[in-house]
Parts: sequence; C-alpha cells; structure tokens
Amino acid sequence: MTRLVVNADDLGLHPRLDEGIFAAHRDGLVTSTTVLATGPTAPAAIAAAAAQGLATGVHLCLTTHLGPAAPRAKVRWLAPGGRFRKNWAELVAAFGTRLIPLEEIDLEFRAQVARARELGARVDHLDTHQHLHLLPGVSGLVSRLAADEGLPLRWPKERPRLTWLRHPARAAKSALLAALSRLPQADGVLRVPAVGLFEAGSLTEERLVDLLERLGPGDVELGCHPGRDPGAIAEDPHWRYGWEAELTALCSDRARATVERLGISLCSYADLAEGAEGQFRSARA
Repeated sequence: MTRLVVNADDLGLHPRLDEGIFAAHRDGLVTSTTVLATGPTAPAAIAAAAAQGLATGVHLCLTTHLGPAAPRAKVRWLAPGGRFRKNWAELVAAFGTRLIPLEEIDLEFRAQVARARELGARVDHLDTHQHLHLLPGVSGLVSRLAADEGLPLRWPKERPRLTWLRHPARAAKSALLAALSRLPQADGVLRVPAVGLFEAGSLTEERLVDLLERLGPGDVELGCHPGRDPGAIAEDPHWRYGWEAELTALCSDRARATVERLGISLCSYADLAEGAEGQFRSARA
C-alpha cells in the first residue's frame, strides 16, 4: 500500500501563491502545505488553511530575504540587516565559512515554529525552504527540533536518473541533496521519504504521472509548488517557477485517475504519524 502526502510549499509568501495552493487542495491532489511563518501573508494564509481543513506544517526558512522570527539582535549573522540572505547558494557560502553560528539557526527555527502556532497553525510536520535541513550541522538541529516537538520530518530521498542530465544545474543540486539525505541519521525522528526534488517548480502533468507511477509501497511525500502567477515576488523578483503549470497538473483528471488506478491513498502527515506515537515519546524522553 502507498500512502502519499502531496505537500504544497511556500504558503504565506504571496497572496497569489496562497490562492493556488488552496485551489490545488480544493480541486486537486494537495493534502498538506507548509507555511513560511514570517512570510508577508502568513497570518491570513494560516487562518484560511484552517478554515479549509488543509493540514499545515512549518517551512523552516533561512533565505528569500524574509525577516526572522527571533529577535534581530540575536540572529545578526543569520539575518544581516534584519533580513535573511537571498538564496541557497548565498546561505551555504556563509555557513560554509562558519560565518553563521549554529546557535542562531537553532534559535530561529524554534522561533518560526512558535510563530506559526501563535498565528493559529496546528503544526503537523517540519521541512525546510530549499531543503537546507540536509546540510551537515543543520540536519542535526532540525532533527532535534523535530524530536523535541514530536513532529515528522520531510526527508528528500531520490535516486538520480539519466533524464536529469537534460538540465545540468538542477541535476547537480538535486544529486547533491540526494547524497546528503543518505548520511547516517539515528535519533528516533520519523523521516518521511520525499520525491519531486528535481521537478520543483516544473511539475507538469506528464512528470507528475511519471512520479506517481514510480512510487513503491510505503509512506512518501510528493513536494510541489502550485500557485497563481504572482508576477514578481517582492522578496525575490527574479524567482520564476511554473506555479500555474503545477496547479494545472495537480488538478488534472489524468493525475486523479492515476492515483485511483494505482490505489494510492492520499493523506496528511498527521495520518502518517498516528502509528508512531511511541517512537515520538521515546525521542522526547
């Protein structure tokens, strides 16, 4: 049996993206979302997700020029000038030269979970914007946070495929993250394997059906980025994803028929975690 969480990232970043996420839940395959707790539309988006019955986790973030949830004076290396760095590459460069203390990252991640709850989210899992929790050092912090909170954790885990070579830059990043995800982890945290890493921002109907057909038995997450085209996102004007195409794919009759034909059970992270309460209690003890 395959139990699949279809999780839409980046709730709370832009009203047009939020609109698309809600449409993909209402009319498509999306069963879950993760919110950027310091995103400009996070308060309204969390309230709307609760009203629609959309399961919500926290999309822990250290990039995209968002402001921190922790007091700025306490995360001044992580958020110079009161804002995170632009993207994955800038953050990794600063982290790799030990410019950012791990204590600041830990403080900020915990503050983001607290902020999401203050805004009314019933947090059911954790992941990170741009998969930064796979970085050595950061992975331990996020794992301890997940253990302390008793929450499942997205764990991207895909084997590179030859078709990735058509897009070398995306292939290199995806292969690196896939390798990092295979580093040893032993801390009692429920890690849910996730697919869709390479397809992020370009999940067409054809690619979605292909991913669904390659799923084996077990619990898995499919990450996605549906949305209405926002034009330019103020925090990162050069960021371009195929938000509308992903929304169309997730709401397509063909995708729904594929799920039904394969007997895939769509669910939330809370559904996956129900059988792991004993594991979580041990982790917190």
